[in-house]
Amino acid sequence: MDKVGKYRQLLKQILSRHLELVNQRPIPGVDAELIIDEERDNYLWLTVGWSGNERIDGITFFARIRNGKFWIEEDWTEDGIATELARAGVPKEDIVLAFHEPEMRHYTEFAAA
Repeated sequence: MDKVGKYRQLLKQILSRHLELVNQRPIPGVDAELIIDEERDNYLWLTVGWSGNERIDGITFFARIRNGKFWIEEDWTEDGIATELARAGVPKEDIVLAFHEPEMRHYTEFAAA
């Protein structure tokens, strides 16, 4: 399996594990949804529903695989999926924290682009 294929599998495993944990303590009326588009390499974790009279909808995590790198566009997980990817052996130069301004990315331990 090539590098991108391995990256796809790894990200799906990590996100599926997160959703399993979330679903162990569900909020009535609120769903955590994992949307994976491997053809375009987009990975999205959404939370949607209603809690009482309050609408719940938001992106918990969104990443793309572009040019052999993870581009993390949004990440509201506790420790960060980038950290989990690095622990799983993904080189930090293959992880871009795209939610940071391009000029600020070089201050992180991950790739600037």
